[in-house]
Parts: sequence; C-alpha cells; structure tokens
Amino acid sequence: MDLALLRTFVTVHRAGSFTRAAALLGLSQPAVTSQIRTLERQLGRPLFLRQARGVTPTSIGDELAHKAAPHLDALVEITETGLDEDFSLRTLHLAGPPEFTAERALPALTELTRENGQGFALRASFGNAEETLEGLAAGHHDLAITTARPRGALLTSTPLCDEEHILVAAPSWVSRINTVKLRRRGAHALERLPLVEVHESLPFATRYWASVFDSRPAASGTVIVPDLRAVLACTIAGAGIAVLPRYLCVSALDRGDIVALLEPAVPPLRTYFLAVRTGTLAMPHIARAHDRLLRTAAGWS
Repeated sequence: MDLALLRTFVTVHRAGSFTRAAALLGLSQPAVTSQIRTLERQLGRPLFLRQARGVTPTSIGDELAHKAAPHLDALVEITETGLDEDFSLRTLHLAGPPEFTAERALPALTELTRENGQGFALRASFGNAEETLEGLAAGHHDLAITTARPRGALLTSTPLCDEEHILVAAPSWVSRINTVKLRRRGAHALERLPLVEVHESLPFATRYWASVFDSRPAASGTVIVPDLRAVLACTIAGAGIAVLPRYLCVSALDRGDIVALLEPAVPPLRTYFLAVRTGTLAMPHIARAHDRLLRTAAGWS
C-alpha cells in the first residue's frame, strides 16, 4: 500500500475535510480526492461518508486510521530527526493571546533559540482563541495557546496552566470604596464605579461578577482598550476598577501601584491550553517547545 496514500488518508481523517487536508498537505483538493478514491478502490471499502460540510469516517476508515496513524507519525519523527541533524535551525510558529504569549510563553521559548545545534528560529502571532485555532488547523502555526479547548481529531490539546483573576484599583480609589460594604453587599457596592476593560462586552468583569457575585456588571465600560497591559496602565493611572490576571499585575500589586479589592475564597480561574495538530509532536522542534512550555508552566503562580 502506497505510504503517500496513507498519509493523505490520515490527514483527511484528522482534518475532517478534503479542503483542509489539501491545504495541510500542499496539494489541490482534486488530488486529495483522487488519492482517497484510489485507496478506497484498493481496499474495496468506502473510507469516508461525504457530507455537505466535510467528511465523516466510516467504521473501516476509523479502524484504518487507528492502525496507520501511529506508524506514519513514527516515520515523520525519524525523518524530522534526520533533518534536525542536517540543519541546525528550524522555525517554530507560535500563536496565542498577546499578553500571555508576551509575558509567559515567549520568555520560556527564547531559551531554546540559543541551544547549540538544537535551537530554532521563533515566529509569534497574536490573536484570540478562534483566530489561533483556525490558523493552527490551516497549518499557519505549529503551536497555539488558547483558552478554548479545541474539538475534533485534527487538533490535540493539553492543559497548560490556570490563570487567576483579581479585582483591582489604584490606591486613590480605595478610600472611596467601603471594603466592608463590598464584602457584605458585593456587586451593589461597585455599581457607580468606572470600569476599565478590553472589550465592550466586558469579558473579564462579566466572568468575575458571575463567579464571585453571581450577577452581571451593572455599568458599561468607562475605558475600553483592547490590550490587558493597557488596562493595567489605565488602572494604575486611576481610571477605575478592573479585573486582571494575577500574573500580569503581581509586580504592580507588590509596588503598591494597585490594590486588590477582594480576596474571594475561591478566586475565578481561566484555563489555558497548549494545542498542536495531531501528529506534529513527532517533529523534534515542536516537541521540544511543547515540552518546555509544559515544564515551565508548572512553576508559574
């Protein structure tokens, strides 16, 4: 059986689409369709059910993918290891949210760019969860950091870390906020305070209010700026209250530039996932970056 046909088959099985598989393989869609039909003729069985949006594997297709995929991934690992030995520099394409990627992921991966004989070049792209996962599925990125766990066989994800969110304000606001009243009345004590956020939908405040107060924010945002680092800067300058990840504002808290208004017994958390296209961890430079991020994340607080 032709290995090229099997590789195409496994890619279609993981992608759930001839179109997406063609993009990942660098082939035309008719070429992918032709290869799958050739394989189906050789086996005498249909491997996929064609649908309006993509394809669904038959039971025979699932069985073949289960048997063939690990061996094809092993062959990729062998060939890619050889490439790593012949060429000292590969390029890793990383995507994720700008603040977390800049503050957490890139410093961890930068060390790998300096490893003699095993280093790689690094390219980073910023985007929201939907954008990064779409780019990963299309082959534009090798690794994606996202707060949405991907579904389907094409992408594989691993929990990376939990991000704690805290409600903060500049010290000048503390005298205007009755913290005793805040602990007793909750969200009602914050209704008239200006709010700094990243989007008009108030994603961070809404998540915090739902978790801590079991309600929604009553006010709209006073300052809306699409970057958490800018939200922090505006909050330090006294623009209002904000909900921020602890990792991003811990230095400002330590310096006294901002103050945590509440310390709930169970703080709101958001989980980050590290996603790859299924099978690509067979590539050594992707595997090294994946492992480095997971090991480094274990020490993040």
